Amino acid sequence: MKSVADRLTRKTKSAATAKERLQLVLIHDRSDLPPGVMEDLRDEIIEVISRHIEVDTQAVNIQIAQDGRKQRLVAEIPIKAKDPNRRKR
Repeated sequence: MKSVADRLTRKTKSAATAKERLQLVLIHDRSDLPPGVMEDLRDEIIEVISRHIEVDTQAVNIQIAQDGRKQRLVAEIPIKAKDPNRRKR
């Protein structure tokens, strides 16, 4: 039989997970971005930055984050090791 502490811990974890999911849904709804816009935005950002530095395109992560009532576009763009043979522009 489970203890009371186990039951409370599980409920807290479930509540935290539900809250996080709800926040993600609200962020997505408030951003009013049509489907596919985030993927297009990701591709364009990678294209522009790649003109100047080499990035790991498979590891790029772009998302909309909620900061109070404000939204921010957050991008994590890993840079590949510098190639000494790459030409400067």
